[in-house]
Amino acid sequence: MEYAKIVAVTGLPGLFELVSSKSDGAIVRSLDDKSTKFVSSRIHNFSHLESIEIYTVRDNVNLVDIFTAMDKSGEKAPDEKDNAAVKKYFEKVYPDLDFDRVYSSDMKKMVKWFGVLKSNDVEIKLREVTEEEPVAEEAPAVAEKATSKEEKPKAAKATKEAVESEPAKKEAKAKAPTKKEEGAEEKKETAPKKKAAPKAKKEDADDAAEAPAKKKAAASKKETKK
Repeated sequence: MEYAKIVAVTGLPGLFELVSSKSDGAIVRSLDDKSTKFVSSRIHNFSHLESIEIYTVRDNVNLVDIFTAMDKSGEKAPDEKDNAAVKKYFEKVYPDLDFDRVYSSDMKKMVKWFGVLKSNDVEIKLREVTEEEPVAEEAPAVAEKATSKEEKPKAAKATKEAVESEPAKKEAKAKAPTKKEEGAEEKKETAPKKKAAPKAKKEDADDAAEAPAKKKAAASKKETKK
């Protein structure tokens, strides 16, 4: 019988072996009378012994450590009904126990559970956690990483070329006339020259300035004739 399959069920005395789990509960076998029954998870809670931790004056320890200390101590198990005897027993077996947080009911329960486990020849040890070896499943992931590493320099090279060609594009763009500039050049070429108009105005102004002098000269000639 494996220690990893031993559970405690709230509301039920003793310990049980977990036979099978269901969505709404579990089938368990009692270590006391060997009876098998279905226990609903709606009414009861299940606690695996290997997941239970005990308070100490230092860090918490697994229940297995307490059971191991009890087994190695050689001390006779106390009467479960005698609170003082139970506390004295654990002061010898495991003096680092935090007696302020570990109550008498907890210590009595540990004494009783230890007796049940020993009577059923259950080896008290945690199950060994073996590393998973999904080699076949991990292989594609490794292959994909290798491929991505090979393609990364190519992508970097393409990026570098794009960066190097960027100034040339900017220079070509700067030299190339925009549509607005092209339209302005066309308008400049097709627009008629209007520089002659100011010149004509200047000649009229000169003629207007010379007109009084001509009139004065004509008047002088007229007087001379008289």
